[in-house]
Amino acid sequence: MNRQNSFFGFLVAGVIGLVLLGIAGFYWFVGRSPAHLVASRSQPGAAIFVSKLAPVMVSLLVNPEKLQKLDTQGELAEIKHNLFEKSNIDYQEDIRPWLGNEITLAVTSKDLDRNTENGFQSGYLMALATEKPEKSREFLELLFSKRALLGAKLEVEQYQGIKIIYDNHQVAAGAKNQNTLAGAVVDNFVLFANDPKVLREAINNLQAPDLNLTSSRKYQKATEQLPEHAVAVAFLNLPMVAQWQGLKLSAATYDSEIMGLVLNPQGLLAETTFLAPTKAESSAPLLAQPIAAWRYIPESAGVAVAGVNLTNLETSNLAKLWKQGTSTLYGTGEDALGRLAQPLVEIQKRWGLNFNQDIFSWVTGEYAIALLPHTNNSLPSWVFVVEKSPQLEAGIVNLDKIASQNGLNVNSLTLNNHQILAWTELTTAKQKQAPLSVETKIRGAHTSLDNYEIFASDLEIMNQILATPAKSVLDNPNFQKGIAAIPQPNQGYVYLDWQKSQGLLEKQIPLLKFVEVLGKPLFHKLRSLTVSSYGSETGILKGGVFFQLNP
Repeated sequence: MNRQNSFFGFLVAGVIGLVLLGIAGFYWFVGRSPAHLVASRSQPGAAIFVSKLAPVMVSLLVNPEKLQKLDTQGELAEIKHNLFEKSNIDYQEDIRPWLGNEITLAVTSKDLDRNTENGFQSGYLMALATEKPEKSREFLELLFSKRALLGAKLEVEQYQGIKIIYDNHQVAAGAKNQNTLAGAVVDNFVLFANDPKVLREAINNLQAPDLNLTSSRKYQKATEQLPEHAVAVAFLNLPMVAQWQGLKLSAATYDSEIMGLVLNPQGLLAETTFLAPTKAESSAPLLAQPIAAWRYIPESAGVAVAGVNLTNLETSNLAKLWKQGTSTLYGTGEDALGRLAQPLVEIQKRWGLNFNQDIFSWVTGEYAIALLPHTNNSLPSWVFVVEKSPQLEAGIVNLDKIASQNGLNVNSLTLNNHQILAWTELTTAKQKQAPLSVETKIRGAHTSLDNYEIFASDLEIMNQILATPAKSVLDNPNFQKGIAAIPQPNQGYVYLDWQKSQGLLEKQIPLLKFVEVLGKPLFHKLRSLTVSSYGSETGILKGGVFFQLNP
């Protein structure tokens, strides 16, 4: 590929790299001078160029230099130089002198010419805020002059009083212009696009405000949910995203999503809000503090989830969102669950369980579920904690019955001075020059402790829970820092210790490795993830993901 032909791709990659580098680089900065990280504006100014029908818009609302100026080791500056090297841009000389406090990327349309017979070519727009419009015009002229000297066919036109410069590297007669670059300086923004049509539409959107994103009621409602001091914002028009990806949304509950990134001395909070066009009610209770069931989750947990009441899980707004999102990625929500929680799915298949009917239906109080790394097994161990309720006894009897139906014995034994009911399997084994012997394998166990019933995959994990004193995730400082960053009241937490769960998650979700490559500066420093949902306004599902990073 001619490297000039792929200029726009390199330019976009460079800017995305700046966003990721800025986010990853914040941990040098926030502990020393957090006041400088307040965004200059609360919403992207470039939204005036973006159509209200655009699928995606992503914006960084601070100058990358503010996020990197305390990079004493020079690591970020070196990576930044390498990102722009292939695009023949010298960031320090060509962009830094005029770059302002916003970088916005948008997918403007699914297909530029709206002709399905010649395939699809999406429209892409990039807007860089400029503090020195004249300086940025000089940069634009110089950039396209260099490209003309290298063989690009240069065109200049005046559109609605604005000068547009563009070129293309058409590879064959009649082929679509896959490698066009177009640029213009409009007001206080430098605009780049992969086709001059995108720039013309951007100018139309500016001059006819009812066409642009800021006039969209959907967008206005979404931006009202942005957290204060967000340094980056992403807005997704979900039906248009599905069309852009060639997917069909079935029974869509939410039609838009907005995300704001907020920095603090411990990490990064990505707050996401999904908005429904109808008055969807939220039925999950809000909790003012972490529930007591966390006390029974061992400190070594790699993935843990806790909350209240699983009886309405299948019909909750969170479940509807899961179904809407995962069905477009995997075909069905069940496939996505199988990838994410393979150990639990294997249990369901092996035992003939229906989680909704056989377990969730009687979990009316607190619950906690955890996966723990296991050195002797490819699959991790698990723990399930449930608060006692009138329905609990019948539920346990049913589980013991299911165990028996699957050829397991329900045996009573003593462990750490506690009475345990274990689901055991007897197998025969024969060793060399030894008589035939019978081995007992534990397939699960449960016991009562205080006001809770504890289920575990093996006796080793159960012994950790029953130890005196027992160490739980509540004793883990990373867990405490994670939940402290999440607003309260909320609907419970999902906690991931990245070092302990990375291998499991990468195995079950292959796409995660690709995401890690794109966000290497962030994932390289990642210590833990804490996820929660909160807010009780009808028609709105709000949640946050806190990325705790190593110093």
